[in-house]
Amino acid sequence: MGNNGDSILEMYLYDTNSLLDQLDTIMLEAEQEDSLSQDNVNEIFRIMHTLKGSAAMMEYEPLMTIAHRIEDLFYMIREGTMEVIPEQDRPQLFDLLFQSIDYFRTEVKKIENGEPLSKNIDSFLAAINMFIDKIQKDKTDGQEQPAASGAEGETSGQSVAADPAYRFTLRVYLDEGCGMENLRAFMAVNDVKEQCQDFTFEPTDMETDSGLAAQIAESGFMMHFASPEDRDKAIQIVAGLGFVKTYEVIDEAVALEPTAVPEESGTDREEKVQMVKVADTSSEKKKDDAATHGTGHQVKQSLISVNLSKLDQLMAVVGEIVITEAMVTASPDLKKLDGVKLDNFNKSARQLRKLTDELQDISMSLRMVPVSGTFQKMRRIVRDMGQKLGRPAHLTIVGEDTEIDKTIVDAISDPIMHIVRNSMDHGIEPDEESRIRAGKNPEGEIILSAQNTGSEVIIKIEDDGAGVDYDAVLRKAINQGLANPDIEYSPREIINFLMMPGFSTNTEVTEYSGRGVGMDVVKKNVEAVAGVVLMSSEPGKGTCTTLKIPLTTAIMDGMEVAVGDSIFTIPIQNIRQSFKAKESEIVYDAMQGEMINRMGNFYPILRLYESFGLTPKAAGTEDGIFVWVETSETSYCLFVDELLGEQQVVIKPLPSYLNSFGIKDAGIVGCTILGDGNISLILDVASLLGSSSGF
Repeated sequence: MGNNGDSILEMYLYDTNSLLDQLDTIMLEAEQEDSLSQDNVNEIFRIMHTLKGSAAMMEYEPLMTIAHRIEDLFYMIREGTMEVIPEQDRPQLFDLLFQSIDYFRTEVKKIENGEPLSKNIDSFLAAINMFIDKIQKDKTDGQEQPAASGAEGETSGQSVAADPAYRFTLRVYLDEGCGMENLRAFMAVNDVKEQCQDFTFEPTDMETDSGLAAQIAESGFMMHFASPEDRDKAIQIVAGLGFVKTYEVIDEAVALEPTAVPEESGTDREEKVQMVKVADTSSEKKKDDAATHGTGHQVKQSLISVNLSKLDQLMAVVGEIVITEAMVTASPDLKKLDGVKLDNFNKSARQLRKLTDELQDISMSLRMVPVSGTFQKMRRIVRDMGQKLGRPAHLTIVGEDTEIDKTIVDAISDPIMHIVRNSMDHGIEPDEESRIRAGKNPEGEIILSAQNTGSEVIIKIEDDGAGVDYDAVLRKAINQGLANPDIEYSPREIINFLMMPGFSTNTEVTEYSGRGVGMDVVKKNVEAVAGVVLMSSEPGKGTCTTLKIPLTTAIMDGMEVAVGDSIFTIPIQNIRQSFKAKESEIVYDAMQGEMINRMGNFYPILRLYESFGLTPKAAGTEDGIFVWVETSETSYCLFVDELLGEQQVVIKPLPSYLNSFGIKDAGIVGCTILGDGNISLILDVASLLGSSSGF
């Protein structure tokens, strides 16, 4: 099957995960309302129909079977509205749906990892069947069983075109073992009724007589039409039903055009029978429905799915274009033409720079996706943990439309999930009484928010729980040898112990914690995408974990600065201003060393040549220049030889073997290639001040 097979699998996984996300959202809202709207019921029915059809196409039989039965259940609910589900049975219905979502997610994960699907679905299938049987029993208990309508005794109750006005017959056979054949046949008839009103069908009482299921399973069911055109419409409809196996087109000779009668036909009433294998087109049909729903005509597709690896390749090429553009416009050969007018070249160079900027912006925007998908998944975690731990809590989402690079979204999904679990497991109090005594709402609240500051996305996970017990954390840190009992630690230093490897404050292993995977993994994953994790807590009030994530890790605007013979790049987003200063303006602080006054405040001075052991070309303070830099956590002034100018740079990661030399702790985040081919180290403003001791 090759690449084509891979693309089909990728599309299947993408579509299935999207549908499961929709289901999760619908069910979480429905559980809050304790009911499903008719629109929700219809949507769940359509989703299950699509899941079943696509699983059948991929030959994932267990998934198809589960989707099949859930579809049956929602067909019954769709026909009778939510009234068919007594209120006391609705929690069981919701649990069944959540279990089915979890089942699909687990199996899809196996498919993604190339693992075999689980064939053991009997117990789950039995639970669904029991619920369906219960609903059917409740539905028929109060109804008088209809009298036999003459269907019994006819070739299993069916004849060919008994009414001469309806001579064009369609016999439909269902998939073996699909179950509830009588209801499925009735579903098919109802679908046909939406397009063709004038036809008859057999057996006539298939909806109410479950005893007909075996008969229909063996010999199918029939529909008789007054014209071949109506029958053709019906064929198109049944061909799109996932539970239909084959159909027969049956014409009586007297009703056919002369050219349509086979010459070898020996009698006027001989039947022409055509067997057709039906391809399951349910997923395509679903897409068609979505494209035409509510409009009456085909809507032009305006969205396409693109493999992320192709976007990675695009960003790599754009990065090389940016570097090459810099090499052309800063070529050493141009310096040889000193004094020669290059007006046309300079004009073209400016236009090239403008176009590369636009190309970079477009290629970056293609990778940007809202964080809503990741945020919405957290609702399910809060719901499940609330039920299992007996801690009522709800999730409040703020800023879910904030966009971030797709690669970064994938990288922070697990950290956010772990922090939300921590909030439920460690933060929210274990009983409502303790919350009430503390003057809080009995139901806990977790706030998940995202904010775009222009250069980074700030994601906060806050809870209104008990907060961090600083004394307990410090005792645990001392016991594990992470802290010195003779040193007095600040609250911020104590809370940072939580992010050390293997640290856990839970006294017992639960389903959600105590597995040796703690906040250290969160910190590691976030730092892998050049982000930072900050924690704060107020005992009795709650805890807040902040993730500061760059919008993208590929290309940025930087200021090139020279120190001795070396060139460094400072991210433009961290620069507040640059200025000259006299030696007399510098003061000395016993704790922080050199300080300089800017706008009424004193800021530390960091001389880059001292940090990296370089020989500066600026002989004294007045010969160099200060660059005032700041992050959300710190603000200080860098002293450099000179500013070389602003440059758009492509961030290249440093070789991993340099990590053993503590390169990340030295205030260097990566490197870039300059226009003349030289390398420039990119400074990490946030950590540079604390690492001023150098290598």
